[in-house]
Amino acid sequence: MHAHVGDQLIVESPTTGAAKRDGEIVGLHHDDGTPPYDVRWSDSDQVTLVFPGPDAHIHHIGHGPEGQPEATGHRVSAAAHRSARPFSDAVVMDLVRDATAAPSMHNAQPWRFRYFRRNRVFHLKADLRGSLPHTDPELRALHIGCGAALMNLRVAVAHEGRQAVTRLLPDPGDPMLLASLTLTGPLGEEDDPAALYPAVHTRHTSRYPFAETAIPDSVRTALVEAAHREKVSLAFPSGWHLGSVLDLIQEAETRNLTDADTAAELARFTRRADDARPATEGVPEHAFGPRRRTGKAPVRDFAGGRTVPGRPSADFESVPHLALLSTAHDRPEDWLRAGLAMERVLLRATLEGLATSFVTQALEWHELRWPLRDPTSGMAYVQMVLRLGYGRPGTRTPRRPVQDVLDVEP
Repeated sequence: MHAHVGDQLIVESPTTGAAKRDGEIVGLHHDDGTPPYDVRWSDSDQVTLVFPGPDAHIHHIGHGPEGQPEATGHRVSAAAHRSARPFSDAVVMDLVRDATAAPSMHNAQPWRFRYFRRNRVFHLKADLRGSLPHTDPELRALHIGCGAALMNLRVAVAHEGRQAVTRLLPDPGDPMLLASLTLTGPLGEEDDPAALYPAVHTRHTSRYPFAETAIPDSVRTALVEAAHREKVSLAFPSGWHLGSVLDLIQEAETRNLTDADTAAELARFTRRADDARPATEGVPEHAFGPRRRTGKAPVRDFAGGRTVPGRPSADFESVPHLALLSTAHDRPEDWLRAGLAMERVLLRATLEGLATSFVTQALEWHELRWPLRDPTSGMAYVQMVLRLGYGRPGTRTPRRPVQDVLDVEP
């Protein structure tokens, strides 16, 4: 039995001879097209490793005169077949390193990855070491951070020339298993994530002032479309709505200054210059940015009110550019999608020359989050507030070693 990527595997009923199950071959393990195959089944859209039995046969689709697939759509060349080989452990580690370049609240890095060599599947699980029990009791921000890491993984896999099938919350019995990503065939012509890869390691949160410069409509449209690809709404508040959002953020900042539990979580994930703890998580002093002297731009002060020697003050923008990421529902799946959309927007913004940061203060207080929404909009749940503008790029913050967040299984 010999097959090409894109062929159809048909399993017949042993009693009637009719087709019992069929699926598309999306991956080969041998250059000569012999089994086993990775098959995406038509009845479930799941990809499994298949060793065809005597009741199975191949239906060849779209091949040229020399038996090679045509180089159009999902019909790929022999060179593309070789790209379907399993990734080496070194490549898997690089992919996870790319994934963990994603942002997370307080740089808590609430993720852990497991890669199964045999099935070529990544599992993304919540790592409660990165949870914030007081600030994020429902784990909403944790899911958003993990969704951002999943987006980076999708981009990195596409950069390697591979397609992947992503499932959110694949096991109802394990709520800590947030997503699975299955490597399938070569990258199709319509797959877009690879174009975002140059921004994966250049995107950093910027806590510096931005210029009082308008963001062109074409860039705003591109960011809205980026969010829409992940079924999430992106809106730029203005006028009375922007004023209301800024007031709510100011109220949250005032509450945070007097809330002992909030201060304790902030201290847990900040690093002083003389901190003896390993510098693998949290926000170090060099990434705090200047203290706000004037302006209305909402920027969290990671110093928590204490003085940092040598830290300057600066004037921030008086009319900041904010963007609200919203979903129609408020379930764990929506939080993950918000994280996917957030990172896609941030990567695209970075490629467009924008600096970015997060404004989560009002989202951390239940009674302040609901009024953030635009009552004239159909999107009820604001999941993230972004600050965008033209200014100094952000500073790189530490990440846990890949070996600390990745398990590789046979």
